[in-house]
Amino acid sequence: MEERAGLRKGYTTGTCCGAAAFGAAWYEFAGKEIKAGKVRLPDGRQVALPVMKKVEDGKTWFAVRKDAGDDPDVTHGCLVYASVEAEKEGENLYFSEEYPFLSLTGGPGIGVVTKPGLACPVGAYAINPVPRAMIFQAVGEVYEELGIKGRYLIRLKIPQGEALGARTFNPKLGIVGGISVLGTSGIVNPMSEEALKASIGLELHMKAAEGQDSLIIVPGSYGERFLKENLGLPVEEGVHCSNFVADTVRMAVRERIKKILFVGHIGKLVKVAGGMENTHSKYGDRRMEILARTVEEAGFPLPSPEDWKERLLRCNTTEEAVDYLEKAGCREPVMEELARKIQRQMNEWGEGKIQTEVVIFSSAHGILAMSRLCGAMIEEWRKGQT
Repeated sequence: MEERAGLRKGYTTGTCCGAAAFGAAWYEFAGKEIKAGKVRLPDGRQVALPVMKKVEDGKTWFAVRKDAGDDPDVTHGCLVYASVEAEKEGENLYFSEEYPFLSLTGGPGIGVVTKPGLACPVGAYAINPVPRAMIFQAVGEVYEELGIKGRYLIRLKIPQGEALGARTFNPKLGIVGGISVLGTSGIVNPMSEEALKASIGLELHMKAAEGQDSLIIVPGSYGERFLKENLGLPVEEGVHCSNFVADTVRMAVRERIKKILFVGHIGKLVKVAGGMENTHSKYGDRRMEILARTVEEAGFPLPSPEDWKERLLRCNTTEEAVDYLEKAGCREPVMEELARKIQRQMNEWGEGKIQTEVVIFSSAHGILAMSRLCGAMIEEWRKGQT
């Protein structure tokens, strides 16, 4: 796998599941035992991962050994299994509009969602939307290439998943019995902090050397896709700051950058509003506390003050919290206040030397708030005037 700042990248659990499902499809549809499973990443690239045939529980599976590169991922080295079989009636199934002849389910070691607010419905296996699409495509392309008829079920399992899940945030998120099948880009970027910061600094320096004095900054793939799909902005211009928001702003000051457009999901950006310089979960998770304080600072009158705060603090995710604020009728003023807080914090890190504008979005609600001069900066980017 390619390297970034001297560290080897790896593959997400979703990519591994897609490759295993590709191998299982060839075996089920054509009786062919292949050695490499092909899967297409969201950016259109196709990768091939080694697969191995496994006969367990009276069923033929194909497995991929998870390679997380140089990232300290708890799932690194575990086996990810997939099987394909004639569809039977069952529960907890996912379906695909693009491949209506296929369904998808989990099995041992795949966590089950028990709380609202996640990308998967309550009661379903925790297989996120992007990995689902990759898995369906991997099997669907084999199905169509071979001219197969009938309906088929893709089944996943990760034998070590239950033990590994206990070492992740899944129990806190209400995902029980295993790990989640995750991934937004299909690729795992190594998380050595110093190497990542050096890589970010180099990218900022190169853009400054090209004469740019205005930057678009996003935490990761979610923000990058939002740029393209919702704001019509050039994805290739977005600098990934990962969790290092304060460091990125300070490095931008050193490179004499004058403007920053900061675009991100509320789950990350709410931490910035609370003054967290590094948004990684290992430095704490005060998202609901920060939101509750923002509600108070927004000055929106709510009945039973202590009741609303207790209810907000019980929210499992920021998506669930936004839903709650929507029902309470105060989402808009609270999100506007949150954008102001983020903007003030970033201006403080930038020592007042950079104009910072902010876009906050959520998966379910789209744009939640934009800072006051954000629209003008977005138009400048669209017209290529910066």
